Amino acid sequence: MKKFIEEFKTFALRGNMMDMAIGVIIGGAFSGIVTSLTDNFINPILNVVTGGQLYSLQDVAGFASAFLSSLVNFFIMAFVLFCLLKGVNKLMSLGKKPEAETAPTTKKCPYCMSEIDIAATRCPHCTSQLAE
Repeated sequence: MKKFIEEFKTFALRGNMMDMAIGVIIGGAFSGIVTSLTDNFINPILNVVTGGQLYSLQDVAGFASAFLSSLVNFFIMAFVLFCLLKGVNKLMSLGKKPEAETAPTTKKCPYCMSEIDIAATRCPHCTSQLAE
């Protein structure tokens, strides 16, 4: 049973799975912005242009308020998802050991500033003799 739970944990918290879940949630929230833009701005403009319904100043203010509300909802949802993902990443990194730094394998030639092998005694680019 413990192995099953461990396998599920690695599956659910894998980077690709989390990215996909966040993409679906953000996509759903963004569709609210698009719907609000269409309902509150584009449709009323089309109605006025085609000679349909006329709107008062209060109607326009209501449309703008509804659209701003959907924008605020989107940004709140994005911020909450950001905080959740940051927390999940922090939890995932608690059990991992930091990677040991590896020794450099290249150095810069002091004459031509090209990268060369660390053990080189002569630069292959400018053929300068390098001091040890």
